[in-house]
Amino acid sequence: METNKTPEKQPRPGRGKLILQFLKGSKAFFIICMVCAAASALADMITPQIIRITVDNILGSSPADNLAPAVQRILAAFGGPEALRSRLWILALAVVAVALVKVAAQYGFRVTNARGGETLVKNMRDTLYNHIERLPFQWHMQNHTGDIIQRCTSDIDTTRNFISEQLTSLIRILIMLVMSVVFMIGMNVELTLIAMAPLPVIVWYSIYFHHKFRKGFQECDENEGRLSAMVQENLTGVRVVRAFGRERYERDRFGKQNTFYTNLWVKLGRLMAFFWSSADILSGVQIMLVVVFGVLFCLNRGMTAGEFIAFLSYNGMLVWPVRQLGRMISEMSKAGVGIDRIGYIMDAEEEKDEPGAKDAPMDGDIRFEHVSFAYEGCPEMLHDIDLTIPAGSTLGILGGTGSGKSTMMYLLDRLYPLPEEGGRITIGGTDIRTIRLEHLRRNIGIVLQEPFLFSRTIRENLVLTAPDLGEEEMREASRAACLDETINGFTKGYDTFVGERGVTLSGGQKQRAAIARMLTRSTPIMIFDDSLSAVDTETDAKIRAALEKRFGSATIILISHRITTLSKADKVLVLDHGSVAQFGTPAELSAQPGLYKQIEEIQSYHGEEETSGSPGAPGNKAEKNTGKEEDQ
Repeated sequence: METNKTPEKQPRPGRGKLILQFLKGSKAFFIICMVCAAASALADMITPQIIRITVDNILGSSPADNLAPAVQRILAAFGGPEALRSRLWILALAVVAVALVKVAAQYGFRVTNARGGETLVKNMRDTLYNHIERLPFQWHMQNHTGDIIQRCTSDIDTTRNFISEQLTSLIRILIMLVMSVVFMIGMNVELTLIAMAPLPVIVWYSIYFHHKFRKGFQECDENEGRLSAMVQENLTGVRVVRAFGRERYERDRFGKQNTFYTNLWVKLGRLMAFFWSSADILSGVQIMLVVVFGVLFCLNRGMTAGEFIAFLSYNGMLVWPVRQLGRMISEMSKAGVGIDRIGYIMDAEEEKDEPGAKDAPMDGDIRFEHVSFAYEGCPEMLHDIDLTIPAGSTLGILGGTGSGKSTMMYLLDRLYPLPEEGGRITIGGTDIRTIRLEHLRRNIGIVLQEPFLFSRTIRENLVLTAPDLGEEEMREASRAACLDETINGFTKGYDTFVGERGVTLSGGQKQRAAIARMLTRSTPIMIFDDSLSAVDTETDAKIRAALEKRFGSATIILISHRITTLSKADKVLVLDHGSVAQFGTPAELSAQPGLYKQIEEIQSYHGEEETSGSPGAPGNKAEKNTGKEEDQ
């Protein structure tokens, strides 16, 4: 039995490397975006200086000698302060020109930011999807589908928002911080020190709350994943919920989880509200100190009105980046959780072929050599299985629930890796570990215990494994699965839409559709994992006869609880708690005491009841199933 794992809650190393991997294709957009942000910040720096010069040097009596040489040359080009005093419109135009530069920079910032953000998201989705498609079957059994979807949607958006909205503003913030301090020091060193005094407290305060935010965002993200998994599971199993009248129970269960999830965000919202309101108070105290001491310096220390106005502008530019850094730190907490959750998927190792893997012949004998296997964290499922399945023969497998029947097939198809100490499985003498995975699975046709049909037409489902299949070949596979006549009875025939997971078809129709899909490829090995349990005995016999006629040279493995299904097999393997209990021809097993004979007698007894019309006859079923196997 596989258990769902919870990813580690520790910060993941190599976040930067993962982000750089996702930034391929969007890096240029973000670089241009940051250049535009820098241009916008520089424009912000220039405007207060124009105002300062206008108030002190143009309208006031301050000499221009205290200005930078470059500024003095610009003033001289327009005739000096005296000439500009009568032509203030030039200074107004300068302010407008700087504003237009800022507007153009902001426009470039928004456009390239949007392009970069969407390219980043596309790359993240493509990378994650391609990676997930290559992850082992075992990994998918350990993780909820809903949680995986949440990581690939919500966590991607969180990461994108941090990079495009916060990280790209970092250059602008740093420029505004540095330039503001430089200009402020140039105007008044003492007032600059007073303005910067509260800043270390604000920075420390932001870092302190960063750790609290991280824990809160972690809990919210994990519970959003649980909520998504619950919704996905209930929508998928809606027929079961309705059939057993469990709507109220599921609503209450969802409501409880949703309330808990909502309360987590409310709690986090309170924490963030306290953080921002406290930061506002600290910022307000800082501004108050600058205003009070600035007025005193203007009255007693010779600070000019223009310098004071410019200083207040730069102080506002200083406080805003510091507060933005605080916001960036809180957003970094959320993005860190998101990238860690995405990293959990990316860290999972993909299925890989061993070095030197080859395309071996697949039409040889199948050999299980002392195979033992246990799912992670579970007792041993298979113990010392040792048998040979001759090429072109039919092997039947019988056993109770959890006896390891499906597990044997999962190992043969390498859906689960067989440990080195767990024995060996060979095909034609070649260890399946040394066969290329794609080649192995292309030559093993398998109908799983629970057939899955995609939300498409019947035709699209049937040709899934062979897209170039012709119409006649598709119909021939359908006839072999006793499905063609049923499909022709539908109004749209093979173009009938089957709905999610084939919900519009009956259990038997889904099984036959899955069989037909597998038969569209003439594979040398065919596995039917209890895939005839939902069809009646007569259809079962027809399908087996069609298989024998059309695929007589293929090696066929039939897993079933129905003795009649196994009666034509060359050999039957009986499993009991993961060990070989019996092995022989159906006739041999029927003549000796054991599990095979017990099941045969039980099914024969119920078959006689149905034939005689006994009041105890179980409807139209020709057998009493011993239960569906759930190896996982």
